[in-house]
Amino acid sequence: MTDQALPASPFFTTRQAAAYLNRPVDTLRVWRHRRFGPPSFRQGRKVMYRIADLDAWIAECESVDSRSNSELDPLQQDPESRKGRARPPYAA
Repeated sequence: MTDQALPASPFFTTRQAAAYLNRPVDTLRVWRHRRFGPPSFRQGRKVMYRIADLDAWIAECESVDSRSNSELDPLQQDPESRKGRARPPYAA
């Protein structure tokens, strides 16, 4: 039997996930309670996060943010395609 290093775990604890997301641990607890945020699961008494799920959740957040996705930027749309109430013409 040879000494081989164990592969890095594909899971994070809540504390590690919070550091990875640059968020407080309590924020992840609140998100989990409200069923918001990245998917998590229990492993015994510990709450665990898959690193791949964290990365996918970050990518999903970026895709629905108009600052990261120019297709969602309302300033890039034609004025006719913008939703909302039409403004009355300016009267001098």
